[in-house]
Amino acid sequence: MQRRLNPRDAKRMMQRMGMNMAAVDDVEEVIIRTPIKEIVITEPEVAIVQVQGQKIFQVAGGNINERVPQPKASASPAASISEEDVQLVAGQTGKSAEAARKALMECEGDLAKAILLLQS
Repeated sequence: MQRRLNPRDAKRMMQRMGMNMAAVDDVEEVIIRTPIKEIVITEPEVAIVQVQGQKIFQVAGGNINERVPQPKASASPAASISEEDVQLVAGQTGKSAEAARKALMECEGDLAKAILLLQS
């Protein structure tokens, strides 16, 4: 004969063993991202179980879909270089703004490297 454990007794027993469990409310989706695909679980039930200082996330139920992630659009290096940086490098080196911008792009936005590049 199998005896069922009521939820309150189960919770007490888990606490005695150093375990704590809490539900995460209103979860809409869980995404597991790998280098080649994404696993999307919509409307899951999620619980956090803490055991000996570690958190374990338990995901149950929901609708499971797999998809290939879209490549992220990379920002052009020129877009990330501010006009203030260009003016600073140009002012420090006595070079034109165009030369300063080119040096900043070569040095991936590193001000010090760009100034040293233009001074050499």
